[in-house]
Amino acid sequence: MIFDNTYACELEGAFAPWQPAQAPRPRELFFNGALANELGGDLVQWPLEQREAVFSGNQVPEGAQPIAQAYAGHQFGGFSPQLGDGRALLLGEVIDVQGRRRDIAFKGSGRTPFSRGGDGKAAVGPMLREVLIGEALHALGIPSTRALAVVATGDVVHRERSLPGAVLTRVADSHLRVGTFEFFAARGDTVRLQRLLDYAVARHAPAAAQAQDPALGLLEHVCQKQAALVAQWMGVGFIHGVMNTDNMSISGQSIDFGPCAFMEPHDPATVYSSIDQQGRYAYGNQPTIAQWNLARLADALWPVMKGTEDEKLQGAQAVVQGFEAEFNRAMASVWSYKLGWGAAQDESMLEAARSLATFWQALMHQHRVDHTLGWRRLCEAANGEYRAITECFGEGGQDAVQWIETWLHETRAMNLEVDTSGLRRANPFVIPRNHLVEDALGAASREGDLALFNRLLDAVRRPWEDDEALQAYGEPAPPELATAHRTFCGT
Repeated sequence: MIFDNTYACELEGAFAPWQPAQAPRPRELFFNGALANELGGDLVQWPLEQREAVFSGNQVPEGAQPIAQAYAGHQFGGFSPQLGDGRALLLGEVIDVQGRRRDIAFKGSGRTPFSRGGDGKAAVGPMLREVLIGEALHALGIPSTRALAVVATGDVVHRERSLPGAVLTRVADSHLRVGTFEFFAARGDTVRLQRLLDYAVARHAPAAAQAQDPALGLLEHVCQKQAALVAQWMGVGFIHGVMNTDNMSISGQSIDFGPCAFMEPHDPATVYSSIDQQGRYAYGNQPTIAQWNLARLADALWPVMKGTEDEKLQGAQAVVQGFEAEFNRAMASVWSYKLGWGAAQDESMLEAARSLATFWQALMHQHRVDHTLGWRRLCEAANGEYRAITECFGEGGQDAVQWIETWLHETRAMNLEVDTSGLRRANPFVIPRNHLVEDALGAASREGDLALFNRLLDAVRRPWEDDEALQAYGEPAPPELATAHRTFCGT
């Protein structure tokens, strides 16, 4: 890998140089050959022993400059002025085959100056969860960080019980977070805050450099990215689970898959995270939380915004308050595709999509219908085959049929036809079903058996297919499992 480490070179004070801990008995559990090809170089030609040495942290590759990044963050609404990479290291940046700058980072590589009393380690299960969720979102066309490798360390991690340890190697467009800006703002360090702003603009929002106020331009850029991202999450029923400001990426990618899960019975109040006792990060709250996080980014950028106090206030409020309209447009566009209409042509089409989808999801909620299958079965309904959809709705089958007839009538009234191939591409059949994820991670962690994990990984990489071989991956969990499911952050 040929490294070009701009973060380490340009952002003094935003990190601490550090080295990964040594792994006593590294053993590769996962390697992402397709992603390695994107990164270029000769990664895919590395022998197994070299991959295990590098991706366990035992051998730092030439040109890498391992650093623990500093950031602050609002966690469940409460502000912590210093968080940082407590068990992660940024190895450096590479330019991939398409000319994109990509971060290569470890997770679970040992204590750092930001560990705050933690052990800096990660267990096999949570690191393999990162693989499954990242690859599933990527296959669904949703921007996401992705796993390049997972290597078991041969070490033991002590949580509620002793678990086998592992190191994840993650690839991201960057690891800049809302909390990165909060770190310098909390210290009143406007010089380094300005340097961070310039860096973020150059890397992620170059058009903002020409704006009258680059800080406001960056805020607007992040607002647009997050509106699109959260709308895509909502479309597939994804629940991030811990949308703290230190887990909100400036690049607009999904990042940090701890207590995340995909919703099964449709319910806006769905929470799977064991630590979210108040439902702050429930499925239906995600747009509101994204807007709240953007307000915290505006707070952090305030010292480097241009103009008078009134001008800064008006500009920041306009962008943050504008998130709602931005998200509504993005969400209506997602619904348009999920209704088989393709790209919306005008506002009236967006409004029709919003109205129909809202009603459909209300019906799914009322009748406890699986979010994924409730949408997927529209593929058959569009061709006049209602049996599958009425089976999903049970006693509410007639309500579903009436909605379908309204949907098809609205489609004809707009001189459209349902694009059945597009409908299938917008409504996945396979998602990482929570019970299957837990089974796969449990087998990998307890017995070192990766067979279930590898089969599930293959399935989630093919979300649109519903052939016979994938039927077991498309079925929802038994109701008693679905309602009792809980996820954990892994720290």
